[in-house]
Amino acid sequence: MTRDPFGRAVRDHHLGEREEPLVDRDGDETREHAIERWYFGDHEPDEWFESWLDGPLLDMGAGAGRDSLYFQERFETVAVEVSDHLVRTMRERGVEDARRADMFSLRDHFERDRFRSAVAVGTQLGLAGSMAGVRAFLDDLAYVTTSDATAILDNYGPQRSVAQGVFAVRDDPAPGLAHRVFHCEYEGEVGRTLYFRLFDRRRLAEALVGTPWEIAEFSYGHPESDEESNQWVVVLEKTDRA
Repeated sequence: MTRDPFGRAVRDHHLGEREEPLVDRDGDETREHAIERWYFGDHEPDEWFESWLDGPLLDMGAGAGRDSLYFQERFETVAVEVSDHLVRTMRERGVEDARRADMFSLRDHFERDRFRSAVAVGTQLGLAGSMAGVRAFLDDLAYVTTSDATAILDNYGPQRSVAQGVFAVRDDPAPGLAHRVFHCEYEGEVGRTLYFRLFDRRRLAEALVGTPWEIAEFSYGHPESDEESNQWVVVLEKTDRA
């Protein structure tokens, strides 16, 4: 089985069997992964977030299914993860349609026009690895969504993250870019190295060229909050909306 300390740790936490922390490591620098705060506990998306979504919904990188558990009570929701441990965890927690699938190979898993909306919140978009990878993902996402689809995505802003010393972030000489590199460790098991591409709004706009997506809203932090954040959230709409 593929090394998956992250998925194992989340599953052990769900089962009440986790005795050691899940550690993120970048060389000598480490941090404890906040499993309970990020993946469990009571959670209800706010009115702004919910207003952009409709079913069928694709929840990409769904983790332990926190958002999917909420939205499946309102409309059809499909949750995808690359970890078998996470898929099992979601199913045990009550997610009705949890599948093992990679958000960066959507055409391999879903037919054209399958979803009315999609969401990936947790900076998973950065795992596309390059701006070419981001563009390919947006093309695939367009293929599996309807002509009136919306999508909510997020990522770290490069300049702010570098300035604030975000864990494992490295600057990039190219304007509007940065990257982040680390791996997870749990109970002596070391996961694969994760490479995230960080990019700003201008770079995102460039990646959208040639796709049917356009930016409907973009903000650093919650769109209805005055709090500064090093992470941005974007709402995309199809340009060929009826």
